[in-house]
Amino acid sequence: MTRPRLLVLRALGLGDLLAGVPALRALRRGFPGHELILAAPAGLTPVADVTGAVDRLLPAAAPGRAVPRHIDWTGPPPDLAVDLHGNGPPSHRLLQTLHPRRLWAFAHPGTPEIDGPPWWAEEHERDRWCRFVEYYGVAADPADLLLPAPPGPSPAPDAVVLHPGAGAPSRCWPIERYAAVATALRERGLRVVVTGGEGEEDLVARLAKAARLPDTDTFGGGLPFARLSALVAGARAVISGDTGIAHLAVAHATRSVTLFGPVAPSRWGPPDDPRHRVLWRPGPQQGDPHGSRPDPALLRITPDDVLHAYDRLPS
Repeated sequence: MTRPRLLVLRALGLGDLLAGVPALRALRRGFPGHELILAAPAGLTPVADVTGAVDRLLPAAAPGRAVPRHIDWTGPPPDLAVDLHGNGPPSHRLLQTLHPRRLWAFAHPGTPEIDGPPWWAEEHERDRWCRFVEYYGVAADPADLLLPAPPGPSPAPDAVVLHPGAGAPSRCWPIERYAAVATALRERGLRVVVTGGEGEEDLVARLAKAARLPDTDTFGGGLPFARLSALVAGARAVISGDTGIAHLAVAHATRSVTLFGPVAPSRWGPPDDPRHRVLWRPGPQQGDPHGSRPDPALLRITPDDVLHAYDRLPS
């Protein structure tokens, strides 16, 4: 007998997927007999696998945070389609083209036929999607976000991991400030390594040169997820901006210092836990999360601020 199929659309990045894990696990528990299919970028397949919530990933992606133009769905329509991608008509319409038996989505004036919950712009991402599935009767826990320990060893055990990149320049703290932090930590006798995603090789190389790090302590170009996960799980701490590796540190309960700007930690920050410190220096105006220059809120954070936050992490 063919299992009913539940399609979840969340065609976004690593941090977005990790923030959506509590809602995905809630759906897994709520529909144990369904095949749960996640429409997301193909590169996130190993991440989806370790969540324990997803049966298979259906590749779907678009530049930036846009909605994919189509989903390569085959066979009968989904028994249930769930929009965990956004709150507007583009993602709603995409799922409607598949003619699902039921469609769960946030309410929007552009799709009045969908009777979903209201969207609250300032809500934390984990809370938002848990509230969303609970509106439809599925219990969810925003704290259900930990990943299992990676099977392989860390390529740099007990190192402090610095990750200077982010999804937009507005969320990238200056390289020379990361270098100052790296130098100070190395003077304490700590090993410091630098990571970067695809296309961030130059960023990693610049930081490594400025901090005089050996080649063995640079991991640019996007580590395979299993190796990145092992590095983060075995790290002494992770220091980064508001990007995917910060969420991975939370998922592995690794100590972290996360630098926020322009988006507030109240929307994307870690849980309230002494293992995770956030730095946030807001100004009178809200910045652009997709801007082409480091946000003023981020620039108000100094290397001494980061080192002080690091020193306050529990041992």
